[in-house]
Amino acid sequence: MSLSDPLGDMLTRIRNAYGRKKSTVSTPASRLRARVLEVLKSEGYIRDYSQTDFDNGKSELSIELKYFDGNPVVREISRVSKPGRRVYVSAKSIPNVANGLGIAILSTPKGVMADHEAREQNVGGEVLCQIF
Repeated sequence: MSLSDPLGDMLTRIRNAYGRKKSTVSTPASRLRARVLEVLKSEGYIRDYSQTDFDNGKSELSIELKYFDGNPVVREISRVSKPGRRVYVSAKSIPNVANGLGIAILSTPKGVMADHEAREQNVGGEVLCQIF
């Protein structure tokens, strides 16, 4: 099955799994998805993730979701830059999500990173998603 927005599919799977109180969710693997999951892990929004390779050459990412007192750590996760409308920002105009309580994940020339890292390194890029 061909997807027009693989990252959006992964975010929707995470959102739906939190809604069903699941502990893990799986998604097809890609480098971009793995890098976004690495940012989510380093920022404390998911517990961990692991990659499983199958015999047919395909691989899958298994994501361990994080809860606090029975409530999901992620209240809202949304895609910003979509295939039909890409959103790019300069280093000076990186959005501040929920007055600093959330993060925006950017794809920059220096890699995929959270908004505060991009501000520190003074780089802009494509705003992939927002989490809070």
